[in-house]
Amino acid sequence: MKNFVIDFDSTFTKVEGLDLLVEIALENHENKESVVKKVKDITDKGMSGQLGFEDSLKQRISLLNADKNDVKDLSERLKNEVSKSFKRNQEFFNKYSDNIYIVSSGFKDFIIPVVEEMGVKPEHVYANEFRYDENGNIIGFDETNELAKDNGKVNLLKNLNLKGDIYVIGDGYTDYEIKASGLANKFYAFTENVQRGNVLEKADHIAPSLDEILYLNNMNTAISYPKNRINVLLLENIHQDAVESMKEEGYNVEVYPAGLDEDELCEKIKNVSILGIRSKTHVTRRVLENANRLIAVGAFCIGTNQIDLEACLEKGVAVFNAPYSNTRSVVELALGEIIMLMRNIPDKNIAMHNQKWNKSASGSYEIRGKKLGIIGYGNIGAQLSILAEGAGMDVYYYDIVEKLALGNATKCNSLHELLSKADVISLHVDGRPENKNIISDKQFEQMKDGVIFLNLSRGQVVDIPALARNLKSGKIRGAGIDVFPEEPKSNDEPFESDLLGLQNLILTPHIGGSTLEAQENIADFVPNKIMQYINTGSTTNSVNFPNLQLPTLENAHRLIHIHHNKPGILAKMNNVLLDHDINIVGQYLKTNEKIGYVITDIDKQYDKDVIKALKAIEGTVKFRVLY
Repeated sequence: MKNFVIDFDSTFTKVEGLDLLVEIALENHENKESVVKKVKDITDKGMSGQLGFEDSLKQRISLLNADKNDVKDLSERLKNEVSKSFKRNQEFFNKYSDNIYIVSSGFKDFIIPVVEEMGVKPEHVYANEFRYDENGNIIGFDETNELAKDNGKVNLLKNLNLKGDIYVIGDGYTDYEIKASGLANKFYAFTENVQRGNVLEKADHIAPSLDEILYLNNMNTAISYPKNRINVLLLENIHQDAVESMKEEGYNVEVYPAGLDEDELCEKIKNVSILGIRSKTHVTRRVLENANRLIAVGAFCIGTNQIDLEACLEKGVAVFNAPYSNTRSVVELALGEIIMLMRNIPDKNIAMHNQKWNKSASGSYEIRGKKLGIIGYGNIGAQLSILAEGAGMDVYYYDIVEKLALGNATKCNSLHELLSKADVISLHVDGRPENKNIISDKQFEQMKDGVIFLNLSRGQVVDIPALARNLKSGKIRGAGIDVFPEEPKSNDEPFESDLLGLQNLILTPHIGGSTLEAQENIADFVPNKIMQYINTGSTTNSVNFPNLQLPTLENAHRLIHIHHNKPGILAKMNNVLLDHDINIVGQYLKTNEKIGYVITDIDKQYDKDVIKALKAIEGTVKFRVLY
């Protein structure tokens, strides 16, 4: 028999009850901030073992100035502060209520209303109790209670004399003391809400969530695998919002500021389940051969050409990107550069810094009435079309895919037609292999003399030496280049290019989408798509998986089966379930040319051997139990 002895403050709930009670009681008090700080400092010293618990409790109570109404208010607030993994596992509390005990140095007055809602028996709550005067004001506490004294939890557990194994879950030194006294089999240092260094050193196991503890004890109820065991690697200075949201979800997140080359990534990715990259890191077939645990890749950018999507598909790895999140940022940069280049601002700026005053209208033009040629009429090209037309430009576009013209834009039937008409040319194509050097000497020849040229799309789509020659000859009057065939992996590496030092040229370090707004949008969009995939199996907006949007499931298990797209696999799966007398609650199937993606929801009670049988079906690429 396993008994779980659980602390309340900063374990069952995210906060310390007494600290919050002080804030409530002193809501309008002029010395609120200083008193709250004093109470928190005393709490920390008591929890870390620097101050005797009895002294800690007396000092805090003396500062309270609270009453019964404040305590009632506190209970209501604490119901909203229950730790995420505890809320997620309420079934655990209901199922094992006979063996769950709350042992806290806090107070029954506010603890019982909170834990009772979660399924804990009130008679299994052991804590202190306030003393009140006739007006309901707190004037002290029951000092005869064992839990009001030093070593109180140890003495209480001795008196309880629980039968069976005892597992202690808590964040404080007093929780460790139970194990140190020989009364508990294990002490789990719970770190979901707070980490205390001297407590972690004493723990048998550090538990970032209740999921981890239940997993170790084969008592999983809410999820099949603790999220703290899912390793996330985020490269290339991905926005901190993405880091925080994935940590908040419970993942074990590692951050690296630069890109990694193939050899480095092959080594680093071995135990990674979720990989986040931008444009510099390439996820190749060889990398994927070393990615034994990889579930998903997040491209925190628009393009995915740096990822071998077919190899990911074959390995059952879902890929997500942010196709719209930085569109506006790229468009604004393009339009700004068009204006700057038409006015020859780059050269005028350099001259001014060299103390040269050259006030002249020569070679300087408005963009109104000029012909803008957009190559690639996707999200960015189309939005640039709208803004440029609003600024008075005549817009022409060319795309290999049939696209509806927006506003008064004119479709060109060939690349040659667009190149020969445009005064300004802006590239907005993807990095597929066939687009390599689509603009080279031949295409530059087809352009008007004195054209303005922009590439804010992919580095490999322009022949850089050819561009340099045409800038030097004056064929190209000005250019704005944001992307390059070879780019430094980090800000510490030098940038080398044939374009350095040329006139009327704006060079930017791949910052088209690098605005705070865009990076925040991407940092919200991509992690949410990955987390939806991990949590529900939904593949909405995946660039390589069949797209399925799935409901959150209750009172059932969800099985994810990824397999080669061959006839008969779904029938084999259902035969396995039939053989094990398992009822299917719901089933969803979507396929593409390579794989089939099946989600099967089944009744919660099932023979564990069914998992082995489903994994053994020929053609299975990847299988996991979602929850």
